[in-house]
Amino acid sequence: MLRGLGVGQGDRVVIYLPMIPEAAIAMLACARIGAVHSVVFGGFAAHELATRIDDATPKVVVSASCGIEVSRIVEYKPILDRAITLARRKPDRCVILQRPQAPAALVPGRDLDWGEAMAGAEPADCVPVAATDPLYILYTSGTTARPKGVARDNGGHAVALRWSMENTYDTKPGEVFWAASDVGSGARRIHAAVGASDDLASLN
Repeated sequence: MLRGLGVGQGDRVVIYLPMIPEAAIAMLACARIGAVHSVVFGGFAAHELATRIDDATPKVVVSASCGIEVSRIVEYKPILDRAITLARRKPDRCVILQRPQAPAALVPGRDLDWGEAMAGAEPADCVPVAATDPLYILYTSGTTARPKGVARDNGGHAVALRWSMENTYDTKPGEVFWAASDVGSGARRIHAAVGASDDLASLN
């Protein structure tokens, strides 16, 4: 689907999704085609999302109509629309996963329904990349200054994750690691080492 939208090796994709399987699917899809993904914590408001869109300059933003918290529905699409209005650098397209709890209105010519776009997608082969090619961008929380993006490369990510799981978290092969955090904020704590926030988010 992403490849059909013109996303290729080295292009950026911002992922603004709740904690649902599609978040992992989108990250793995970007890695498969050599694109660079940046996961934005679903609790961020429009200004924070706009700042990261301006910095990453994504071709595509992948989002959802809403997230589900313990006692309320959080509508993501109006936040995304406002962020794109604020951003100086607009994405070419947005792919929106429509969730039945709060379906969203799509902007003609810019927004695509995830289900409809996936229905016509062709399988994509893996794109070979160098160990030094970027895999993803992590942003600091921005609580002390403008958020700073840190690009992690493919080889460095794999080596650091392998080392960290055993030496920092004492997790051995065959054991299970679990984190009670949003993928957008938990990843910063595990991998960034640049003063990221410790915000916890409810599971969505």
